[in-house]
Amino acid sequence: MSTPFRPPLITLEAEEVAARAARGEIHLVDVREDAEWEGGRIPGAIHAPLSRFADVVGSLPDDKPLVFYCLVGGRSARAVAFCQASGLPHDTHLGGGIQAWAEAGLPLEG
Repeated sequence: MSTPFRPPLITLEAEEVAARAARGEIHLVDVREDAEWEGGRIPGAIHAPLSRFADVVGSLPDDKPLVFYCLVGGRSARAVAFCQASGLPHDTHLGGGIQAWAEAGLPLEG
């Protein structure tokens, strides 16, 4: 029995994501829910909660790569899987999520 091909999930560390964001190379997309978003987020991130992701993914910018994040990485990996299953070219998430970002001493807002 053959296994269907699955595109890879690319996992970036917080420092790499911060560097790419600072250079304007990516858009950060927070897939956490509203209360989590309101409690703090990565500066400049776009909010696209996973619970409404199918409704909002089409409105996300496509001028540069998207990097998804959540609290620790599970929901952002699901967002990438949804994109790939839908034929969208998004394949990258922040390993460890916003928790890893904060532990690296990187800035938060909100």
